[in-house]
Amino acid sequence: MAEDEPRRPQLDMPLVPDEYLTRQMRLRVESLRQRGEKRQDGEKLLRPAEAVYRLDFVQQHRLQFERWDVVLDKPGKVTITGTSQNWTPDLTNLMTRQLLDPAAIFWRKEDSEAVDWNEADALEFGERLSELARIRRVMYFLITFSDGLEPANLKASVVFSQL
Repeated sequence: MAEDEPRRPQLDMPLVPDEYLTRQMRLRVESLRQRGEKRQDGEKLLRPAEAVYRLDFVQQHRLQFERWDVVLDKPGKVTITGTSQNWTPDLTNLMTRQLLDPAAIFWRKEDSEAVDWNEADALEFGERLSELARIRRVMYFLITFSDGLEPANLKASVVFSQL
């Protein structure tokens, strides 16, 4: 029986705001605006309600996705979109083709303490993280805040079992 199996050790890996990279992407938007230039074809510019987060894989192999651990301390919505391993943020601009589908969407309603989510997409995305961990030490996420949420209202991590 599954209940008789020993529990595997779990790793809780937090999504951490990457303030430097968020600032760099905001400077790109401002620079284009000041010079009256347009973005590159296919370039993803950071909107005011978006921020870049990172997940540092403390272990890269033998991970199995367990769950998202997302806390929203007030009502609103966050959309967590991963970026592909082809994006090297210190070398290239983020392109829309480097945004991964599906995104994980979490929200909290006005009259509730519970956080809901798009379960199928969030689970699929989480399972992909286990695979991406094998080839990446760091993964970047674009997090969109809406319905009154901002970065201070979010605490998010990904929980993996060690195989």
